[in-house]
Amino acid sequence: MNIDFPFHFDSRGKTATTDDSDHIRDMIEQLIFTNAGERVNRPDFGSGLLQLVFASNSPELAATIQFTLQAAIQRWLGDVIELRALDVQAVDSTLSVNITYAIRRTGQEQTASFSRSV
Repeated sequence: MNIDFPFHFDSRGKTATTDDSDHIRDMIEQLIFTNAGERVNRPDFGSGLLQLVFASNSPELAATIQFTLQAAIQRWLGDVIELRALDVQAVDSTLSVNITYAIRRTGQEQTASFSRSV
């Protein structure tokens, strides 16, 4: 079992755990919403997407976000998942990411949606 994200305690007062599928989803979420420099031992970890939320919406921005996130997923999670589809939308101060991926170990296809308002 893996530690659940965000960290919390279960009903027994122990560290909450989760299965492999949910753990992979948690890793994707952490990658998407972590800015470079936030992790002490991995200063280049993250996608930097939150820095782009307030930029002017344009086709160029959408392409930049898509490219940045695809590169981050490939670099940090490419050994765990195979990216199948990615859709990123920035509307006002909300960033939404929809991702379809296959878990490499099992071949199981998953879809996940993430959203943050800043």
